[in-house]
Formats: sequence, C-alpha cells, structure tokens
Amino acid sequence: MGVSMTVSADFRKQVEGFGLTTAQIWYTKPGYPWLINSNWLLWQQYDLAPKFPKLLDYLNFWQTNLDGKPVIVRVMHSHLIKATEIKTIDGEFRLN
Repeated sequence: MGVSMTVSADFRKQVEGFGLTTAQIWYTKPGYPWLINSNWLLWQQYDLAPKFPKLLDYLNFWQTNLDGKPVIVRVMHSHLIKATEIKTIDGEFRLN
C-alpha cells in the first residue's frame, strides 16, 4: 500500500523556480499627480526574478485602471528553496 502525498501550490511554485517577491510601492495621490502619497502599498507574491512578470502585470493593471499612479517601486526577492536543497529520491516508502 503506497502513501499519497499532496504538495501545496506554494511549495510547487518554489520548486518551479518562483521566489517570494515583495514590492514596496509609493504612488501619487488620486487627483494630485504631482504629490506622492505619504502612505505606501506592500505587495507580496511568488514571482520569477529577474523579469518579475506577476509584479509587472499588477503594475500595468494599476496604471491602466486605478487612480494614483505608482511612481517608486522597491523590489525584494528571495528564492526560498535553492536548487541545491532539492534532492531526487528514487524509491518507495511504505508505512506498516
């Protein structure tokens, strides 16, 4: 009798090369394009460095559909699982 193990979607993304990306976004006040809001937004999601397609999609959506345009974006990124930390195991585990 084999053991069925499910893997979380987050873990699967990490194995596929995604890393945790955090962006700190400063934006203009709606209606005042010359004034940067004193608050900033924190965005966090699994994304692929160095191109960051998910972050760019988010910023493009924001610029197209929302008031208060992003003007400064600080990006931090970390690969939570490195390729050297993954080892392939060939075999079968049985629980009695």
